[in-house]
Amino acid sequence: MTNQEIAKIFQNIALYFEMDGVSFKPQAYEKAAINLETLSEDVKDIYKKGGREALEEIPGVGKNIADKIIEYIKTGKIKEYQALKKKTPVNIEELISVEGIGPKGVKYLYKKLKIKNLKDLERAAKAGKIRNLPNFGEKKEQNILEGIEFLKRSKGRFLLGEILPRVQEIIFRLKKLKEVKQISEAGSVRRRKETIGDVDVLVTSSNPKKVVDYFVSMPGVVKIWGRGPTKASIRLNDGFDPHTKDFGVGVDVDLRVLSDRQFGSALQYFTGSKEHNIVLRKIAIDNGLKLSEYGLFRGPKIIAGKTEKEIYKTLKMEYIEPELRENTGEIGASLKKKLPLVIGYGDIKGDLHVHSNWDGGKNSIEELANEATKMGYRYIGIADHTKFLRIENGLNEKQLVRRNKEIDSLNSKSYILNSKFRILKGCEANIMADGSIDIDDNVLAQMDYVIAGVHSQMKMSKVEMTERIIKSMENPNVDIIAHPTGRILKKRDEYEVDFDELLETAKKTGTILEINAFPVRLDLNDIHIKKAKQAGVKMVINTDAHRKEHLQLMEYGISQARRGWAEKKDIVNAWPLEKLIEAIKK
Repeated sequence: MTNQEIAKIFQNIALYFEMDGVSFKPQAYEKAAINLETLSEDVKDIYKKGGREALEEIPGVGKNIADKIIEYIKTGKIKEYQALKKKTPVNIEELISVEGIGPKGVKYLYKKLKIKNLKDLERAAKAGKIRNLPNFGEKKEQNILEGIEFLKRSKGRFLLGEILPRVQEIIFRLKKLKEVKQISEAGSVRRRKETIGDVDVLVTSSNPKKVVDYFVSMPGVVKIWGRGPTKASIRLNDGFDPHTKDFGVGVDVDLRVLSDRQFGSALQYFTGSKEHNIVLRKIAIDNGLKLSEYGLFRGPKIIAGKTEKEIYKTLKMEYIEPELRENTGEIGASLKKKLPLVIGYGDIKGDLHVHSNWDGGKNSIEELANEATKMGYRYIGIADHTKFLRIENGLNEKQLVRRNKEIDSLNSKSYILNSKFRILKGCEANIMADGSIDIDDNVLAQMDYVIAGVHSQMKMSKVEMTERIIKSMENPNVDIIAHPTGRILKKRDEYEVDFDELLETAKKTGTILEINAFPVRLDLNDIHIKKAKQAGVKMVINTDAHRKEHLQLMEYGISQARRGWAEKKDIVNAWPLEKLIEAIKK
Protein backbone atom coordinates (compact mmCIF):
# COMPACT_ATOMS: atom_id res chain seq x y z
CA MET A 1 0.00 0.00 0.00
CA THR A 2 1.07 3.60 -0.70
CA ASN A 3 0.52 4.37 2.99
CA GLN A 4 3.52 2.28 4.03
CA GLU A 5 5.77 3.77 1.36
CA ILE A 6 4.95 7.34 2.37
CA ALA A 7 5.13 6.52 6.08
CA LYS A 8 8.67 5.18 5.60
CA ILE A 9 9.70 8.37 3.79
CA PHE A 10 8.16 10.52 6.53
CA GLN A 11 10.03 8.52 9.17
CA ASN A 12 13.28 9.14 7.29
CA ILE A 13 12.50 12.84 6.90
CA ALA A 14 11.98 12.97 10.67
CA LEU A 15 15.42 11.36 11.13
CA TYR A 16 17.07 13.86 8.78
CA PHE A 17 15.50 16.79 10.63
CA GLU A 18 16.62 15.28 13.94
CA MET A 19 20.10 14.89 12.46
CA ASP A 20 20.16 18.63 11.74
CA GLY A 21 18.74 19.57 15.13
CA VAL A 22 15.51 21.00 13.66
CA SER A 23 12.79 21.61 16.26
CA PHE A 24 9.18 20.33 16.06
CA LYS A 25 9.35 18.99 12.48
CA PRO A 26 10.69 15.53 13.43
CA GLN A 27 7.72 14.99 15.75
CA ALA A 28 5.24 16.21 13.12
CA TYR A 29 6.53 13.81 10.46
CA GLU A 30 6.74 10.92 12.92
CA LYS A 31 3.12 11.51 13.96
CA ALA A 32 2.00 11.60 10.32
CA ALA A 33 3.94 8.39 9.61
CA ILE A 34 2.27 6.56 12.49
CA ASN A 35 -1.19 7.68 11.37
CA LEU A 36 -0.54 6.60 7.79
CA GLU A 37 0.72 3.18 8.92
CA THR A 38 -2.51 2.54 10.80
CA LEU A 39 -4.91 3.66 8.07
CA SER A 40 -7.08 0.86 6.72
CA GLU A 41 -7.72 2.73 3.44
CA ASP A 42 -5.05 3.56 0.87
CA VAL A 43 -4.28 7.30 0.73
CA LYS A 44 -4.51 7.10 -3.06
CA ASP A 45 -8.16 6.15 -2.73
CA ILE A 46 -8.75 8.78 -0.06
CA TYR A 47 -7.28 11.48 -2.31
CA LYS A 48 -9.14 10.22 -5.36
CA LYS A 49 -12.48 10.35 -3.56
CA GLY A 50 -12.06 13.52 -1.47
CA GLY A 51 -9.02 15.44 -2.70
CA ARG A 52 -6.80 17.50 -0.41
CA GLU A 53 -9.60 18.08 2.11
CA ALA A 54 -9.98 14.35 2.70
CA LEU A 55 -6.23 13.98 3.27
CA GLU A 56 -6.24 16.80 5.80
CA GLU A 57 -8.89 14.93 7.77
CA ILE A 58 -6.28 12.24 8.52
CA PRO A 59 -4.96 12.93 12.06
CA GLY A 60 -1.54 14.58 11.95
CA VAL A 61 -1.86 15.60 8.29
CA GLY A 62 -1.95 19.36 7.75
CA LYS A 63 -1.60 21.38 4.55
CA ASN A 64 2.18 20.94 4.25
CA ILE A 65 2.17 17.17 4.80
CA ALA A 66 -0.92 16.77 2.58
CA ASP A 67 1.09 18.48 -0.19
CA LYS A 68 3.85 15.90 0.26
CA ILE A 69 1.35 13.03 0.03
CA ILE A 70 -0.17 14.45 -3.16
CA GLU A 71 3.30 14.96 -4.61
CA TYR A 72 4.18 11.32 -3.96
CA ILE A 73 0.88 10.06 -5.37
CA LYS A 74 1.44 12.05 -8.57
CA THR A 75 5.21 11.68 -9.06
CA GLY A 76 6.39 8.81 -6.85
CA LYS A 77 8.83 11.22 -5.17
CA ILE A 78 8.98 13.95 -2.55
CA LYS A 79 11.36 16.77 -3.51
CA GLU A 80 12.11 17.79 0.06
CA TYR A 81 13.18 14.24 0.88
CA GLN A 82 15.39 14.12 -2.22
CA ALA A 83 16.99 17.43 -1.18
CA LEU A 84 17.70 16.18 2.34
CA LYS A 85 19.32 13.04 0.96
CA LYS A 86 21.39 15.09 -1.48
CA LYS A 87 22.55 17.40 1.29
CA THR A 88 23.63 14.46 3.49
CA PRO A 89 23.78 11.40 1.20
CA VAL A 90 23.71 8.67 3.80
CA ASN A 91 21.69 5.53 4.35
CA ILE A 92 20.34 6.81 7.62
CA GLU A 93 18.13 3.79 8.34
CA GLU A 94 21.05 1.42 7.94
CA LEU A 95 23.49 3.44 10.01
CA ILE A 96 21.23 4.12 12.99
CA SER A 97 20.51 0.41 13.21
CA VAL A 98 24.04 0.02 14.62
CA GLU A 99 23.95 0.06 18.41
CA GLY A 100 25.08 3.43 19.81
CA ILE A 101 24.75 5.48 16.61
CA GLY A 102 21.96 8.05 16.40
CA PRO A 103 21.00 10.60 13.71
CA LYS A 104 23.47 13.24 14.95
CA GLY A 105 26.22 10.62 15.08
CA VAL A 106 25.45 9.72 11.46
CA LYS A 107 25.88 13.37 10.42
CA TYR A 108 29.12 13.71 12.37
CA LEU A 109 30.62 10.55 10.84
CA TYR A 110 29.64 11.76 7.36
CA LYS A 111 31.13 15.19 7.98
CA LYS A 112 34.43 13.84 9.32
CA LEU A 113 34.91 10.57 7.39
CA LYS A 114 32.35 10.69 4.54
CA ILE A 115 30.68 7.55 5.91
CA LYS A 116 27.49 6.96 3.91
CA ASN A 117 26.48 3.39 4.68
CA LEU A 118 27.26 0.27 6.65
CA LYS A 119 30.12 -0.76 4.37
CA ASP A 120 31.80 2.63 4.79
CA LEU A 121 31.33 2.42 8.55
CA GLU A 122 32.85 -1.04 8.73
CA ARG A 123 35.77 -0.04 6.51
CA ALA A 124 36.53 3.03 8.63
CA ALA A 125 36.26 1.10 11.90
CA LYS A 126 38.53 -1.68 10.68
CA ALA A 127 41.06 0.92 9.56
CA GLY A 128 41.04 2.45 13.04
CA LYS A 129 39.77 5.84 11.84
CA ILE A 130 36.82 6.16 14.20
CA ARG A 131 38.75 5.76 17.46
CA ASN A 132 40.56 9.05 16.85
CA LEU A 133 37.37 11.10 16.66
CA PRO A 134 36.26 13.05 19.76
CA ASN A 135 33.78 11.14 21.98
CA PHE A 136 34.45 7.85 20.20
CA GLY A 137 37.68 6.07 21.14
CA GLU A 138 38.92 2.52 20.61
CA LYS A 139 36.24 0.84 22.71
CA LYS A 140 33.38 2.49 20.86
CA GLU A 141 35.01 1.65 17.56
CA GLN A 142 35.16 -2.00 18.58
CA ASN A 143 31.52 -1.86 19.69
CA ILE A 144 30.59 -0.48 16.27
CA LEU A 145 32.36 -3.37 14.56
CA GLU A 146 30.58 -5.87 16.78
CA GLY A 147 27.27 -4.09 16.15
CA ILE A 148 27.84 -4.35 12.40
CA GLU A 149 28.67 -8.03 12.74
CA PHE A 150 25.46 -8.46 14.72
CA LEU A 151 23.45 -6.94 11.88
CA LYS A 152 25.20 -8.95 9.22
CA ARG A 153 24.56 -12.27 10.88
CA SER A 154 21.59 -14.29 9.82
CA LYS A 155 19.60 -14.42 13.01
CA GLY A 156 17.60 -17.49 12.11
CA ARG A 157 14.52 -18.68 13.96
CA PHE A 158 14.19 -21.02 16.92
CA LEU A 159 11.17 -23.00 18.07
CA LEU A 160 9.44 -21.54 21.10
CA GLY A 161 9.94 -24.93 22.73
CA GLU A 162 13.70 -24.62 22.22
CA ILE A 163 13.95 -21.09 23.56
CA LEU A 164 11.42 -20.74 26.37
CA PRO A 165 13.21 -23.17 28.74
CA ARG A 166 16.45 -21.21 28.24
CA VAL A 167 14.67 -17.93 28.94
CA GLN A 168 13.07 -19.36 32.06
CA GLU A 169 16.50 -20.54 33.19
CA ILE A 170 17.95 -17.02 32.70
CA ILE A 171 15.08 -15.48 34.64
CA PHE A 172 15.49 -18.07 37.42
CA ARG A 173 19.20 -17.19 37.72
CA LEU A 174 18.67 -13.44 37.68
CA LYS A 175 15.85 -13.65 40.22
CA LYS A 176 18.32 -15.04 42.72
CA LEU A 177 20.20 -11.73 42.73
CA LYS A 178 19.10 -9.57 45.65
CA GLU A 179 19.63 -6.56 43.38
CA VAL A 180 16.83 -7.70 41.04
CA LYS A 181 13.37 -6.39 41.96
CA GLN A 182 11.18 -7.12 38.92
CA ILE A 183 11.96 -9.26 35.91
CA SER A 184 10.21 -10.46 32.78
CA GLU A 185 10.88 -11.76 29.32
CA ALA A 186 9.63 -9.51 26.52
CA GLY A 187 9.40 -9.59 22.72
CA SER A 188 8.12 -12.55 20.73
CA VAL A 189 8.93 -14.95 23.58
CA ARG A 190 6.47 -13.17 25.85
CA ARG A 191 3.89 -13.12 23.06
CA ARG A 192 4.58 -16.86 22.73
CA LYS A 193 5.12 -16.84 18.99
CA GLU A 194 5.76 -20.31 17.63
CA THR A 195 9.25 -19.37 16.41
CA ILE A 196 11.66 -16.87 17.97
CA GLY A 197 14.49 -14.78 16.55
CA ASP A 198 16.12 -13.39 19.67
CA VAL A 199 15.26 -12.74 23.29
CA ASP A 200 14.64 -9.65 25.42
CA VAL A 201 14.78 -9.67 29.22
CA LEU A 202 13.82 -6.64 31.32
CA VAL A 203 14.86 -6.08 34.93
CA THR A 204 14.43 -3.35 37.52
CA SER A 205 17.29 -2.75 39.91
CA SER A 206 18.97 0.01 41.89
CA ASN A 207 22.33 -1.60 41.07
CA PRO A 208 22.38 -2.13 37.30
CA LYS A 209 26.13 -2.81 37.16
CA LYS A 210 25.86 -5.85 39.40
CA VAL A 211 23.03 -7.26 37.30
CA VAL A 212 24.83 -6.62 33.99
CA ASP A 213 28.08 -8.11 35.33
CA TYR A 214 26.27 -11.29 36.35
CA PHE A 215 24.30 -11.49 33.10
CA VAL A 216 27.39 -11.42 30.85
CA SER A 217 29.15 -14.03 33.01
CA MET A 218 26.34 -16.60 33.09
CA PRO A 219 27.10 -20.20 32.10
CA GLY A 220 26.64 -20.74 28.38
CA VAL A 221 27.63 -17.22 27.29
CA VAL A 222 29.85 -17.62 24.25
CA LYS A 223 29.93 -14.00 23.08
CA ILE A 224 29.29 -10.55 24.52
CA TRP A 225 28.01 -8.42 21.66
CA GLY A 226 27.72 -5.27 23.70
CA ARG A 227 27.80 -4.11 27.29
CA GLY A 228 26.85 -0.82 28.88
CA PRO A 229 25.81 0.61 32.25
CA THR A 230 22.19 -0.54 31.93
CA LYS A 231 22.09 -3.03 29.08
CA ALA A 232 23.98 -5.89 27.53
CA SER A 233 23.70 -8.26 24.58
CA ILE A 234 25.06 -11.79 24.64
CA ARG A 235 25.00 -15.00 22.67
CA LEU A 236 24.20 -18.21 24.49
CA ASN A 237 25.39 -21.55 23.22
CA ASP A 238 22.21 -23.34 22.19
CA GLY A 239 23.34 -26.60 23.76
CA PHE A 240 23.47 -30.13 22.38
CA ASP A 241 20.51 -31.20 20.27
CA PRO A 242 19.97 -34.97 20.56
CA HIS A 243 17.99 -35.00 17.31
CA THR A 244 20.63 -33.35 15.09
CA LYS A 245 23.53 -34.62 17.24
CA ASP A 246 25.13 -31.20 16.97
CA PHE A 247 25.48 -27.96 18.87
CA GLY A 248 23.10 -25.18 17.87
CA VAL A 249 24.18 -21.81 16.53
CA GLY A 250 23.16 -20.09 19.74
CA VAL A 251 20.56 -17.50 20.62
CA ASP A 252 21.09 -13.79 21.20
CA VAL A 253 19.72 -12.33 24.43
CA ASP A 254 19.40 -8.63 25.26
CA LEU A 255 19.13 -7.42 28.84
CA ARG A 256 17.83 -4.00 29.84
CA VAL A 257 17.96 -2.74 33.42
CA LEU A 258 15.31 -0.14 34.21
CA SER A 259 13.89 1.96 37.01
CA ASP A 260 10.67 0.81 38.67
CA ARG A 261 8.71 3.77 37.34
CA GLN A 262 9.28 2.79 33.70
CA PHE A 263 9.12 -1.00 33.98
CA GLY A 264 5.53 -1.25 32.75
CA SER A 265 5.98 1.06 29.77
CA ALA A 266 9.23 -0.62 28.78
CA LEU A 267 7.66 -4.06 29.13
CA GLN A 268 4.75 -3.00 26.95
CA TYR A 269 7.06 -1.46 24.34
CA PHE A 270 9.57 -4.32 24.14
CA THR A 271 6.86 -6.99 24.18
CA GLY A 272 5.42 -5.57 20.96
CA SER A 273 4.34 -6.46 18.42
CA LYS A 274 5.53 -3.52 16.35
CA GLU A 275 2.13 -3.32 14.65
CA HIS A 276 0.33 -3.35 18.00
CA ASN A 277 2.60 -0.62 19.35
CA ILE A 278 2.08 1.63 16.33
CA VAL A 279 -1.67 1.66 16.91
CA LEU A 280 -1.22 2.16 20.65
CA ARG A 281 1.03 5.17 20.05
CA LYS A 282 -1.61 6.58 17.71
CA ILE A 283 -4.27 6.24 20.43
CA ALA A 284 -1.96 8.06 22.84
CA ILE A 285 -1.39 10.86 20.33
CA ASP A 286 -5.14 11.15 19.71
CA ASN A 287 -5.56 11.69 23.45
CA GLY A 288 -2.89 14.39 23.60
CA LEU A 289 -0.36 12.01 25.09
CA LYS A 290 2.95 10.48 24.10
CA LEU A 291 3.76 6.81 24.66
CA SER A 292 7.27 5.42 24.56
CA GLU A 293 9.39 2.85 26.36
CA TYR A 294 10.03 5.51 29.01
CA GLY A 295 6.40 6.03 29.97
CA LEU A 296 3.08 7.60 29.03
CA PHE A 297 3.44 11.39 29.07
CA ARG A 298 1.17 14.39 29.08
CA GLY A 299 3.59 17.07 27.97
CA PRO A 300 6.75 16.63 30.07
CA LYS A 301 4.89 14.87 32.89
CA ILE A 302 4.84 11.09 33.14
CA ILE A 303 1.33 9.92 34.00
CA ALA A 304 1.73 6.13 33.73
CA GLY A 305 4.54 3.64 33.33
CA LYS A 306 5.00 1.50 36.42
CA THR A 307 2.80 -1.30 35.11
CA GLU A 308 1.37 -2.34 31.77
CA LYS A 309 -2.13 -2.37 33.21
CA GLU A 310 -1.67 1.27 34.18
CA ILE A 311 -0.73 2.11 30.58
CA TYR A 312 -3.81 0.44 29.07
CA LYS A 313 -6.14 1.78 31.77
CA THR A 314 -4.94 5.37 31.24
CA LEU A 315 -5.64 4.93 27.53
CA LYS A 316 -9.19 3.83 28.48
CA MET A 317 -8.55 0.28 27.34
CA GLU A 318 -8.95 -3.18 28.80
CA TYR A 319 -5.66 -4.85 29.58
CA ILE A 320 -4.54 -6.91 26.57
CA GLU A 321 -2.78 -10.20 27.27
CA PRO A 322 0.67 -10.39 25.62
CA GLU A 323 -0.32 -13.33 23.38
CA LEU A 324 -3.00 -11.20 21.72
CA ARG A 325 -0.81 -8.23 20.80
CA GLU A 326 -0.52 -8.72 17.04
CA ASN A 327 -2.86 -5.95 15.79
CA THR A 328 -5.45 -8.50 14.69
CA GLY A 329 -8.45 -6.82 16.28
CA GLU A 330 -7.41 -6.87 19.92
CA ILE A 331 -7.12 -3.09 20.20
CA GLY A 332 -10.62 -2.41 18.90
CA ALA A 333 -12.00 -5.12 21.19
CA SER A 334 -10.11 -3.61 24.12
CA LEU A 335 -11.49 -0.13 23.48
CA LYS A 336 -15.02 -1.58 23.36
CA LYS A 337 -14.35 -3.70 26.48
CA LYS A 338 -15.07 -6.86 24.47
CA LEU A 339 -11.82 -8.79 24.74
CA PRO A 340 -12.16 -12.56 25.18
CA LEU A 341 -11.35 -14.06 28.58
CA VAL A 342 -8.70 -16.30 27.07
CA ILE A 343 -8.03 -19.71 28.54
CA GLY A 344 -5.60 -19.66 31.46
CA TYR A 345 -2.46 -21.71 31.93
CA GLY A 346 -4.08 -23.54 34.86
CA ASP A 347 -7.42 -24.30 33.20
CA ILE A 348 -6.66 -27.66 31.58
CA LYS A 349 -8.16 -30.66 33.39
CA GLY A 350 -6.67 -33.48 31.33
CA ASP A 351 -4.67 -34.52 28.26
CA LEU A 352 -6.37 -36.74 25.66
CA HIS A 353 -3.46 -37.48 23.30
CA VAL A 354 -0.93 -39.53 25.25
CA HIS A 355 1.00 -42.56 24.00
CA SER A 356 1.87 -45.43 26.35
CA ASN A 357 4.42 -48.21 26.14
CA TRP A 358 1.79 -50.25 24.32
CA ASP A 359 2.72 -48.45 21.07
CA GLY A 360 6.38 -47.76 21.82
CA GLY A 361 6.03 -44.87 24.22
CA LYS A 362 8.43 -44.87 27.17
CA ASN A 363 6.03 -45.10 30.09
CA SER A 364 3.32 -47.48 31.23
CA ILE A 365 -0.28 -46.33 31.47
CA GLU A 366 -0.03 -46.38 35.26
CA GLU A 367 3.10 -44.18 35.22
CA LEU A 368 1.37 -41.72 32.91
CA ALA A 369 -1.70 -41.66 35.14
CA ASN A 370 0.42 -41.02 38.23
CA GLU A 371 2.19 -38.14 36.47
CA ALA A 372 -1.14 -36.65 35.42
CA THR A 373 -2.46 -36.76 38.99
CA LYS A 374 0.68 -34.94 40.18
CA MET A 375 -0.13 -32.21 37.67
CA GLY A 376 -3.60 -31.84 39.17
CA TYR A 377 -5.41 -33.35 36.19
CA ARG A 378 -8.78 -35.05 36.63
CA TYR A 379 -8.35 -37.40 33.68
CA ILE A 380 -5.89 -38.61 31.07
CA GLY A 381 -6.64 -40.15 27.68
CA ILE A 382 -4.42 -42.90 26.31
CA ALA A 383 -4.42 -42.55 22.52
CA ASP A 384 -1.99 -45.14 21.19
CA HIS A 385 -1.28 -45.38 17.47
CA THR A 386 -3.18 -47.92 15.42
CA LYS A 387 -2.06 -50.65 13.07
CA PHE A 388 -1.38 -48.77 9.81
CA LEU A 389 1.43 -46.80 11.49
CA ARG A 390 3.80 -49.73 11.85
CA ILE A 391 6.80 -47.47 12.42
CA GLU A 392 5.11 -46.36 15.66
CA ASN A 393 4.20 -49.93 16.70
CA GLY A 394 0.54 -49.24 15.95
CA LEU A 395 -1.97 -51.51 17.69
CA ASN A 396 -4.41 -53.76 15.87
CA GLU A 397 -7.97 -54.47 17.01
CA LYS A 398 -7.05 -57.34 19.37
CA GLN A 399 -4.22 -55.36 20.96
CA LEU A 400 -6.52 -52.38 21.54
CA VAL A 401 -9.03 -54.63 23.29
CA ARG A 402 -6.30 -56.05 25.56
CA ARG A 403 -4.97 -52.57 26.32
CA ASN A 404 -8.49 -51.38 27.19
CA LYS A 405 -8.76 -54.19 29.76
CA GLU A 406 -5.60 -52.87 31.43
CA ILE A 407 -7.15 -49.39 31.57
CA ASP A 408 -10.35 -50.82 33.10
CA SER A 409 -8.25 -52.57 35.74
CA LEU A 410 -6.33 -49.40 36.58
CA ASN A 411 -9.54 -47.40 36.83
CA SER A 412 -10.74 -49.82 39.50
CA LYS A 413 -7.74 -49.13 41.72
CA SER A 414 -8.60 -47.42 44.97
CA TYR A 415 -6.08 -44.56 44.59
CA ILE A 416 -7.75 -43.57 41.34
CA LEU A 417 -11.27 -43.94 42.73
CA ASN A 418 -10.40 -41.91 45.81
CA SER A 419 -8.98 -39.07 43.74
CA LYS A 420 -11.90 -39.25 41.31
CA PHE A 421 -9.31 -39.54 38.54
CA ARG A 422 -10.11 -41.47 35.40
CA ILE A 423 -8.09 -42.97 32.57
CA LEU A 424 -9.93 -42.71 29.26
CA LYS A 425 -9.67 -45.30 26.50
CA GLY A 426 -8.73 -43.72 23.20
CA CYS A 427 -6.60 -44.28 20.13
CA GLU A 428 -4.93 -42.25 17.43
CA ALA A 429 -6.25 -43.96 14.33
CA ASN A 430 -5.06 -43.34 10.80
CA ILE A 431 -7.07 -41.58 8.11
CA MET A 432 -6.38 -43.63 5.02
CA ALA A 433 -6.06 -42.10 1.55
CA ASP A 434 -9.74 -42.74 0.82
CA GLY A 435 -10.89 -41.24 4.14
CA SER A 436 -11.57 -44.55 5.84
CA ILE A 437 -10.15 -45.44 9.27
CA ASP A 438 -7.68 -48.27 9.73
CA ILE A 439 -9.53 -49.88 12.67
CA ASP A 440 -12.87 -51.68 12.49
CA ASP A 441 -15.85 -49.60 13.58
CA ASN A 442 -16.97 -52.16 16.16
CA VAL A 443 -13.65 -51.72 18.03
CA LEU A 444 -13.67 -47.94 17.60
CA ALA A 445 -17.13 -47.93 19.20
CA GLN A 446 -15.64 -49.50 22.35
CA MET A 447 -13.42 -46.47 22.93
CA ASP A 448 -14.29 -43.51 25.14
CA TYR A 449 -13.14 -41.40 22.20
CA VAL A 450 -11.28 -41.73 18.91
CA ILE A 451 -8.63 -39.37 17.52
CA ALA A 452 -7.98 -39.68 13.78
CA GLY A 453 -5.07 -38.15 11.91
CA VAL A 454 -3.34 -38.04 8.54
CA HIS A 455 0.08 -39.71 8.72
CA SER A 456 0.73 -40.62 5.08
CA GLN A 457 0.31 -39.44 1.48
CA MET A 458 0.45 -35.76 2.39
CA LYS A 459 1.04 -34.49 -1.14
CA MET A 460 -2.53 -35.02 -2.24
CA SER A 461 -4.32 -32.17 -4.03
CA LYS A 462 -6.34 -29.71 -1.99
CA VAL A 463 -9.62 -31.20 -3.17
CA GLU A 464 -8.50 -34.79 -2.48
CA MET A 465 -7.10 -34.00 0.99
CA THR A 466 -10.20 -32.04 1.95
CA GLU A 467 -12.49 -34.87 0.84
CA ARG A 468 -10.28 -37.38 2.65
CA ILE A 469 -10.50 -35.61 6.02
CA ILE A 470 -14.18 -34.74 5.64
CA LYS A 471 -15.01 -38.42 5.05
CA SER A 472 -13.20 -39.36 8.26
CA MET A 473 -15.10 -36.68 10.19
CA GLU A 474 -18.38 -38.15 8.94
CA ASN A 475 -17.52 -41.48 10.60
CA PRO A 476 -19.67 -41.42 13.77
CA ASN A 477 -16.87 -43.05 15.79
CA VAL A 478 -14.34 -40.26 15.07
CA ASP A 479 -14.42 -37.57 17.73
CA ILE A 480 -11.19 -35.59 17.26
CA ILE A 481 -8.96 -34.73 14.30
CA ALA A 482 -5.29 -34.74 15.32
CA HIS A 483 -2.84 -32.04 14.17
CA PRO A 484 -5.33 -31.01 11.45
CA THR A 485 -2.97 -29.34 8.95
CA GLY A 486 -0.02 -31.73 9.24
CA ARG A 487 2.76 -29.18 9.47
CA ILE A 488 6.10 -29.73 11.19
CA LEU A 489 7.71 -26.39 12.01
CA LYS A 490 11.01 -25.72 10.22
CA LYS A 491 10.61 -29.04 8.37
CA ARG A 492 7.27 -29.43 6.63
CA ASP A 493 4.55 -27.06 5.44
CA GLU A 494 0.86 -27.68 5.95
CA TYR A 495 -0.66 -30.05 3.46
CA GLU A 496 -3.13 -28.48 1.06
CA VAL A 497 -6.62 -28.48 2.54
CA ASP A 498 -9.68 -26.25 2.48
CA PHE A 499 -9.84 -25.35 6.14
CA ASP A 500 -13.14 -23.51 5.82
CA GLU A 501 -14.76 -26.69 4.47
CA LEU A 502 -13.29 -28.67 7.37
CA LEU A 503 -14.83 -26.20 9.81
CA GLU A 504 -18.20 -26.47 8.11
CA THR A 505 -18.12 -30.26 8.41
CA ALA A 506 -16.80 -30.19 11.98
CA LYS A 507 -19.66 -27.93 13.00
CA LYS A 508 -22.17 -30.29 11.38
CA THR A 509 -20.68 -33.52 12.79
CA GLY A 510 -19.61 -32.17 16.17
CA THR A 511 -16.00 -33.15 15.46
CA ILE A 512 -13.40 -31.59 17.76
CA LEU A 513 -10.18 -30.16 16.28
CA GLU A 514 -6.89 -30.66 18.07
CA ILE A 515 -4.40 -27.97 19.03
CA ASN A 516 -1.30 -30.15 19.19
CA ALA A 517 1.03 -28.69 21.83
CA PHE A 518 4.16 -30.51 20.71
CA PRO A 519 6.58 -27.64 19.92
CA VAL A 520 7.42 -28.85 16.41
CA ARG A 521 3.72 -28.94 15.53
CA LEU A 522 1.65 -26.29 17.32
CA ASP A 523 -1.08 -27.33 14.92
CA LEU A 524 -3.61 -25.68 14.72
CA ASN A 525 -1.92 -22.33 14.33
CA ASP A 526 -3.35 -19.17 15.89
CA ILE A 527 -5.16 -18.05 12.73
CA HIS A 528 -6.94 -21.40 12.37
CA ILE A 529 -7.82 -21.42 16.07
CA LYS A 530 -9.48 -18.03 15.76
CA LYS A 531 -11.43 -19.23 12.71
CA ALA A 532 -12.57 -22.35 14.55
CA LYS A 533 -13.70 -20.27 17.52
CA GLN A 534 -15.66 -17.94 15.25
CA ALA A 535 -17.27 -20.96 13.55
CA GLY A 536 -18.33 -22.42 16.88
CA VAL A 537 -16.14 -25.51 16.44
CA LYS A 538 -14.78 -26.95 19.69
CA MET A 539 -11.10 -27.71 20.16
CA VAL A 540 -8.90 -29.76 22.46
CA ILE A 541 -5.33 -28.99 23.54
CA ASN A 542 -3.20 -32.16 23.61
CA THR A 543 0.52 -32.78 24.06
CA ASP A 544 0.91 -35.89 21.83
CA ALA A 545 3.14 -37.11 24.66
CA HIS A 546 5.31 -40.19 24.11
CA ARG A 547 6.78 -40.08 27.63
CA LYS A 548 5.56 -38.68 30.94
CA GLU A 549 7.84 -35.63 30.74
CA HIS A 550 6.05 -34.57 27.55
CA LEU A 551 2.90 -33.87 29.56
CA GLN A 552 4.59 -30.62 30.61
CA LEU A 553 4.41 -29.43 26.98
CA MET A 554 0.77 -28.48 27.54
CA GLU A 555 1.95 -24.91 28.20
CA TYR A 556 2.83 -24.46 24.51
CA GLY A 557 -0.58 -25.57 23.35
CA ILE A 558 -2.26 -23.22 25.82
CA SER A 559 -0.09 -20.37 24.52
CA GLN A 560 -1.20 -21.17 20.98
CA ALA A 561 -4.85 -21.29 22.04
CA ARG A 562 -4.52 -17.91 23.74
CA ARG A 563 -2.95 -16.42 20.61
CA GLY A 564 -6.04 -17.66 18.76
CA TRP A 565 -8.38 -15.96 21.28
CA ALA A 566 -9.70 -19.29 22.58
CA GLU A 567 -11.64 -19.32 25.85
CA LYS A 568 -12.42 -22.16 28.27
CA LYS A 569 -15.77 -22.66 26.58
CA ASP A 570 -13.94 -23.39 23.29
CA ILE A 571 -11.55 -26.03 24.73
CA VAL A 572 -13.20 -29.30 25.75
CA ASN A 573 -10.39 -30.51 28.04
CA ALA A 574 -10.81 -27.38 30.13
CA TRP A 575 -14.17 -28.86 31.12
CA PRO A 576 -15.04 -31.34 33.90
CA LEU A 577 -15.01 -35.00 32.89
CA GLU A 578 -18.80 -35.37 32.78
CA LYS A 579 -19.19 -32.40 30.43
CA LEU A 580 -16.28 -33.61 28.28
CA ILE A 581 -17.81 -37.08 27.87
CA GLU A 582 -21.16 -35.54 27.01
CA ALA A 583 -19.53 -33.38 24.30
CA ILE A 584 -17.67 -36.36 22.81
CA LYS A 585 -20.77 -38.55 22.68
CA LYS A 586 -22.94 -35.97 20.90
